[in-house]
Amino acid sequence: MRLNQNRYMESSKKKIWRHPWQYRESLSIAAALITGGFALQLSLGPLNPYFLHSPANVCLAALIVLWAALSLVLKKYRVVQWLSGVHLAVTLILSLLVFSLFMGLTPQFSRPHPGGGLISRLGFTSMTSSWPFMLIYLATLVSLAMVVFRRLGSLRRNLVFFLNHAGLWLVLAAAGLGAADQARHVMYVEEGQMEWRVYSRDNQVLELPLAIRLDKFDMEEYPPKLAIIDRETGVPQPEGRPATYQIDRDEPAGRLLDWDLTLLEYIYRAVPVGEGRYKETGRPTSAQAVEVAVKNRRTGEIRQGWVAAGNRFLPPSPLVLDERLVLVMSQPEPKKFTSQIKVFSQDGQEKEALLEVNKPLRVGDWLIYQYGYDNQAGRMSNYSSFELVYDPWLPAAYAGLALWALGALGLIYQGRKKT
Repeated sequence: MRLNQNRYMESSKKKIWRHPWQYRESLSIAAALITGGFALQLSLGPLNPYFLHSPANVCLAALIVLWAALSLVLKKYRVVQWLSGVHLAVTLILSLLVFSLFMGLTPQFSRPHPGGGLISRLGFTSMTSSWPFMLIYLATLVSLAMVVFRRLGSLRRNLVFFLNHAGLWLVLAAAGLGAADQARHVMYVEEGQMEWRVYSRDNQVLELPLAIRLDKFDMEEYPPKLAIIDRETGVPQPEGRPATYQIDRDEPAGRLLDWDLTLLEYIYRAVPVGEGRYKETGRPTSAQAVEVAVKNRRTGEIRQGWVAAGNRFLPPSPLVLDERLVLVMSQPEPKKFTSQIKVFSQDGQEKEALLEVNKPLRVGDWLIYQYGYDNQAGRMSNYSSFELVYDPWLPAAYAGLALWALGALGLIYQGRKKT
């Protein structure tokens, strides 16, 4: 106990910049990097966040790894020992975490916000393109790589440490160095057609190394709602807090204002057949329709008929209740929409898929997401839109997360072994 106290007193009395360098020296270097970054930010302006695109980012990552490997040969030098030590790595990671917290708590823009004043000029509103953030980020990559290589000599004893820190390095490298290579495009493809062109941010036509053919677009819809509106104004009743009845075959009875509703027949895909009646059909231009009987609770008056929302091909069909009110159907909301597609890539790959929302298709380094459709046409949309995301560094990020997970399992195993 006394020996530990003596060591603590010696370390606290040690003058700064005397070896071995620890947290005070590391904090000084981090503060110098941040201060220098702010000076560069004010004098040169923000960085272009896309300046490190391929192959520059690949070369930079290779140089960092090469220097980390070279540090094994130079490990006898005190500066190299400190650069590859835990004190500097922890300090830089915490500094990067502070910047990340600022990024998460403040609105971020691609460039400094004109109305942000000094805060914006210092880069706090565009953190990823600011000099302080970039300097701390690159210093963290260098230090962390050196820490990882330093443990290679005793990998068996430090396997868990290696997995955690190597995984962290891969995730940080993929997220930062790979950001400039990422690309997002929205492609619009008509049914039965093939498309490979998109528009860039400055409205220039770009030809992508893959093409998409849309074979079929389909949509499932929720049952619509019924509401009572004023015939003259079209305002749902009662004004301000309109009442609706959700069509449900399992609960065929409901109430709207003074009217009791009974659901007699519901057709998901229907077309009119004359005299205000509807029948089921498989035609793509069909619409949802319902036959209802309504009874006024005060007067006992009964109305019966078909109600349909209609679409761009079929007119709506309301049910007149009295001289002022009519029963109408709302436009159905989409439940699920899918696109049957075939993708062709320049390297000869061909993939067919039924694309759904949040279920992307991977083709090489591209992820294809179901994005949208013609909202006005709804189920009868003749085109589908897809979001194409290019991220060649994503496998590296996944590998880093896998190493991280293995390291976490290793820590759990070591903890249980000690107990």
